[in-house]
Amino acid sequence: MAYPDDLLSSGEHVVIHKHPHWKMLLFPVFWLLVVVALGTYLAGLVVDQSWATIAWIALTIIGLVLVVWLTLAPLVRWRTTHFIITSERVMAREGVFKRTGLDIPLSRINSVRFEHSLLDRVLGCGTLIIESASDEPLEFDDIPSVERVHSLLYREVNDNPDDDFHPRTLDGRA
Repeated sequence: MAYPDDLLSSGEHVVIHKHPHWKMLLFPVFWLLVVVALGTYLAGLVVDQSWATIAWIALTIIGLVLVVWLTLAPLVRWRTTHFIITSERVMAREGVFKRTGLDIPLSRINSVRFEHSLLDRVLGCGTLIIESASDEPLEFDDIPSVERVHSLLYREVNDNPDDDFHPRTLDGRA
């Protein structure tokens, strides 16, 4: 899903647009499976009771509330969290009801670095740390392909046409 062009300034274009890494969805999927399994087990326990219909209605309502709270809400939160690098700024947007946003002009960025643990390296994500004119470095967790994002952001900040990749032909000319 591309970032809406009408929210960009004239001449600005999106370089990269990411949602947080899918590992953020592991616990919501786990809770979905637990709620469904537990609800099915409990529904099977009360099947022979005279009040089974009332128990099934109660289990359904409790199950739906738990699925919305533990699975659907994190999924929507993940889907509405955006990390965007444009030709002029870095943007972070998150939230559904309470929407928050952060914009950092590329000209204000002093340094960019990344960190990732062994598990993050296996999963292909990490934390991007941007030091700008603000007091504290800004950390963006669970960025997919963090090394690639780091490299692209570094190139955008230090836009030097002499460091661009130029493929060579067989005779050695660019």
